[in-house]
Amino acid sequence: MSLIKAQAPALQFKAYDLFGFYSKPFNFLPPTQNKSFVVKPFVVEARAIARKESAKIRNRRIRKKFNGTPTKPRLSVFCSDKQLYAMLVDDQNKRCLFYGSTLQKSIRGDPPCTSIEAAERVGEEIIKTCIDLNINEVSSYDLNGSSRGERVQAFEVSVSRHGFLPR
Repeated sequence: MSLIKAQAPALQFKAYDLFGFYSKPFNFLPPTQNKSFVVKPFVVEARAIARKESAKIRNRRIRKKFNGTPTKPRLSVFCSDKQLYAMLVDDQNKRCLFYGSTLQKSIRGDPPCTSIEAAERVGEEIIKTCIDLNINEVSSYDLNGSSRGERVQAFEVSVSRHGFLPR
């Protein structure tokens, strides 16, 4: 007797038959492989020029206009969180005529003073150096994009007593 194998049709169920809803198939291919639609990535861009960057850009533009000479140097001041640094710069010969900061022991003194008092002393040292070098005025006052805090104001007061700051 031969065995006849009967093939019964298999039951086929779809997702919507079992769960009661029908969903369209979603294409998980990346946009380069899927030609029907292109998905652009969502990118959040920051502001192009922040406030401090614009001050630096403005400072670079000013340096192009005002160049220091040996008789009329540029007064460059930088103020960090704790200290003040000042330079008299001759841009033609690319030389620094004077450098002073509130970190120098000769300016700070033996009993250390506050940084505001030291900033005044830096201004007085600049005046002494200008008198020694026969400098009557500075070409420009360069703050390097920093704001006028207490140390910078104390420095400006000591320098402006002798009329060295340009108006």
